[in-house]
Amino acid sequence: MSTRIQNILIAVAAAALAFTGWYMWREDKPMKKLPYINAVAEARNKQVDTAGKHIVSDFSLLNQSGKTVTRADFKNSIFVADFFFTNCKSICPVMTSQMQRVYEKFKGDPEVKFISHTVDPARDTVESLAAYAAQHHADASQWHFVTGDKPQLYELARKSYFVSTTEGNGGADDFVHSQLFSLVDKEGYVRGIYDGTDSSEVDRLMIDMETLLKGYRLDK
Repeated sequence: MSTRIQNILIAVAAAALAFTGWYMWREDKPMKKLPYINAVAEARNKQVDTAGKHIVSDFSLLNQSGKTVTRADFKNSIFVADFFFTNCKSICPVMTSQMQRVYEKFKGDPEVKFISHTVDPARDTVESLAAYAAQHHADASQWHFVTGDKPQLYELARKSYFVSTTEGNGGADDFVHSQLFSLVDKEGYVRGIYDGTDSSEVDRLMIDMETLLKGYRLDK
């Protein structure tokens, strides 16, 4: 065999090996396993499924269009939840700006939704939420700004999404003010909690969202 042919064969073999390694590396990336956030649920003995994993409870809230929104509206989507109020001048504008960044990345994806809960339902009416949502170019079919019963909202923050470790019952003197985002998968399991005021944490959130989506799409 001539030296030229040997060199060609070696080059082809090297390229095939490199491609195989790249393909295996690429295929491994979507298989990253995100944790199930159960520790708080176990400590508080809150809602879990038959396997003992925490699951987000059902809810009934009004969004910026005046539409009733429930857990069923998120059944076939992963989603990100946060808690804010429209008159907030401290962490909320930063959080909403970061959430908008995530929204813009996944805008139009039918498998991704967002839900921003007011912690000041007495003042954050449907109309004020609509104006706030418009400022952030939010499509109400994908990004819901919701209001409702204060005890229900605060129960969700503390015991479903784990964005607050404070205690309270949603009474007149109770107040939740958290910078955390909660990532929920299609089955209603919390898969990650992130600091919504930290852009690097929000970057991590987007990577984890892509991981979840790839996992679902590989299963199809």
